[in-house]
Amino acid sequence: MGIFSAKCMSKVRLDGKTAIVTGCNTGIGKETAKDFFQRGAKVIMACRNVASANQAAEDIKRRSENSIPGELQVVELDLSSLESVRRCAGELIEKEDRIDILVNNAGLMMSPYTKTKDGYELQFATNHLGHFLFTLLLLPKMVQSRPARIVTVSSRLHEGGEIDFNDLNSSNKTYNALKAYRQSKLANILFTKELARRLAENDITNLNTYSLHPGVIASDLSRHLNGIMPGVRRIYDFLTRLFSKNVEQGAQTSIYCAVDEGCEKETGLYYAECRVKQPSCAAKNAEDARKLFDVSWELVGLDNSYDPFYLKSGK
Repeated sequence: MGIFSAKCMSKVRLDGKTAIVTGCNTGIGKETAKDFFQRGAKVIMACRNVASANQAAEDIKRRSENSIPGELQVVELDLSSLESVRRCAGELIEKEDRIDILVNNAGLMMSPYTKTKDGYELQFATNHLGHFLFTLLLLPKMVQSRPARIVTVSSRLHEGGEIDFNDLNSSNKTYNALKAYRQSKLANILFTKELARRLAENDITNLNTYSLHPGVIASDLSRHLNGIMPGVRRIYDFLTRLFSKNVEQGAQTSIYCAVDEGCEKETGLYYAECRVKQPSCAAKNAEDARKLFDVSWELVGLDNSYDPFYLKSGK
């Protein structure tokens, strides 16, 4: 299981640093939060289920007795709700002196067709739009805190995906949960690429962006599969137990992108197994990346007067 899994070998400490990890009450997000905590960081666990996140935080503390740990803090964040994203980001901006690392980890996989209260298809809203808004609202604080890194967990399943600008909500045809998931994961990579370009365009250095495929993980990401076809989750979980990574192995590329000295000058790239990989042709489409950024800006309701890049290099 995961016998060919790469490992982040960096021993760098994160004392005095603040890291935010979304969706980290379980799975690779929890392992990522644990790693940062054991390196001495203040780790903000931004999760929809606060009770579960608090339990995860206590478990992380118990598993970190032999380290020199940092601090754990739980905040409520429901990425499917733009109101929740705005509220959480606002509280963090007000309370935190710095934000050095943001790991956009939370995600849904192949959930049944659902629209959020904002009117968007659930996977696109949670996996892309919520993280898009959260990142841009936190960006000025991260510019102020440089050097800083933004890491977004995508998936190899972005391959074969496409951004359907005529139907981002997947509502004009028979719903295909896998296709919607692929679209959302492709959006993660395009956002990473375009954000890196816009940061450079605004002369903002030392704030780097990364997207990644964590590998096939034995986690609860498959929880919605039975809603699509009864029995599918049992088959999926059986196969992943045979061939997948465990959550500690699956977190390694997220950790690598967030802390490793070897990629501190890289930005806008896609990773797997702790190294740069080539994404699909669709993920390299610069025009789609620009268009998706602009469309997403409108969908999340950002004001045209808002400038997330207002702190320029040297100021």
